[in-house]
Amino acid sequence: MDFALLILRLTVGLLLAGHGAQKLFGWFGGHGLQGTSGWLGSIGFRPPRFWGLLLGICEFGGGLLFALGFFSPLGSLGIAASMLTAIAKVHWPKVWATEGGIELPLVDLVVVVAVGVVGPGKFSLDDAIGTALPEPLALIGLVLALAGWVVAIATSVKRPTQDAASRAH
Repeated sequence: MDFALLILRLTVGLLLAGHGAQKLFGWFGGHGLQGTSGWLGSIGFRPPRFWGLLLGICEFGGGLLFALGFFSPLGSLGIAASMLTAIAKVHWPKVWATEGGIELPLVDLVVVVAVGVVGPGKFSLDDAIGTALPEPLALIGLVLALAGWVVAIATSVKRPTQDAASRAH
């Protein structure tokens, strides 16, 4: 079980950290914070630079914490907030990734929630040096992540539908 958790944490965590690095630093073919902020602004997030920075931190920092099994479940919470936002604002209601759907962010969400619930396992920094967040702090983190997600969804401007956009032209 511990080795399986290590494989999950390293694979998902490092890929999500890389995804966040694309958004923050422009690494791995990404557009950096300026490009990410511009895109977020185009889909209704206000202020876009704030949300771009927060998104990048949730994915990059959350991915690193998740991969290392450090301060669990903080990494899971950051990633979960990012994936919930991606599902709600970008990928819904389509399912398959080939159609731009929820498939990949949903898989990431399920993995980080499952590992967040069971813990990072024996092969983690938390186990080695005792840094897992106590349950009350983890619960506060969960509440803050959910509150941030609600604020992000509620304050973003609704995008016009494809039909409405085509009628406007």
